[in-house]
Amino acid sequence: MALLEVKELKTYYYTLRGVVKAVDNVSFSLERGEVLGIAGESGCGKSTLAWALLGLVPPPGRIAGGRIVLDGIELTKLSEHDLRKKVRWKKVSMIFQGAMNALTPVFTIEDQLAEPLMIHKGMHKNEAREKIAQMLKAVGLDETIMKRYPHELSGGQKQRVIIAMALLLNPDLVIADEPTTALDVIVQAQIMNLFKQIKKKYNIGMIFITHDLSLIAEIADKVAIMYAGKIVEIGSSDQVFGNPRHPYTQGLLRSIPRIRSKEKITWIPGVPPDLVRPPPGCRFFPRCKYVKEQCRKEEPKLKEVEPGHFVACHLYG
Repeated sequence: MALLEVKELKTYYYTLRGVVKAVDNVSFSLERGEVLGIAGESGCGKSTLAWALLGLVPPPGRIAGGRIVLDGIELTKLSEHDLRKKVRWKKVSMIFQGAMNALTPVFTIEDQLAEPLMIHKGMHKNEAREKIAQMLKAVGLDETIMKRYPHELSGGQKQRVIIAMALLLNPDLVIADEPTTALDVIVQAQIMNLFKQIKKKYNIGMIFITHDLSLIAEIADKVAIMYAGKIVEIGSSDQVFGNPRHPYTQGLLRSIPRIRSKEKITWIPGVPPDLVRPPPGCRFFPRCKYVKEQCRKEEPKLKEVEPGHFVACHLYG
């Protein structure tokens, strides 16, 4: 059985303008020890999907349908109390996009890392301190960091603290939501090397969310491309990068400069659709150069174009 199974998940925001279908009928699975990379333009639903997996969709959003099964536990049926006590940080944890916003400025690093250990594991402060020192060392930080406040750390150090926090309770699944945002390229490379070490050392599932396809190519075993709240292509990293089938995926890859490539860099014309009033049929058709009449009327379903490689496009009907 897969570690994580997401079936027809719908997560909507109920606003005065109307219902924003941020995640609409999304399905995928993840095995233990596997890394799933999720990519797409800003606003495509990547972060909302991550929040939904934790049961923390910010208001006015909520899960409107579908199932999330983590290690045999259906999360959508659990109460808020059970999610907090049994699932979050024990079963699934999250590495947040903005490390500074995830750390409380008036508490030391030791106080912030000790809290989940004391609440969830019942540890005393001294016992928690030993565990914190071990975990900080595991992410490449000295234990003296424990006595510092967040403002005394660099961006890379804060991001490592957040990674240590996510791994403290040995979860089965870790979600990394754009973990290298706002970091310079040197620190970004260091953080990516740390993720590779975590992947090798801990047998956990990982969801790596970013808009940077080059980062996903470094670490992901499987890749899902999202557009306008839907997964339009999913397959192994080799399949999606080596043989992209969806016009949107092809457009994303053509927009990336390549060394020793004579292929001209292009862009995808137009803008993503309004998710309050998405276009009928395929949501990508207003921007697609292969559009046909069927695309304007009928929504494409994910079809298997080769073993383990699925595409939602009428070109492969």
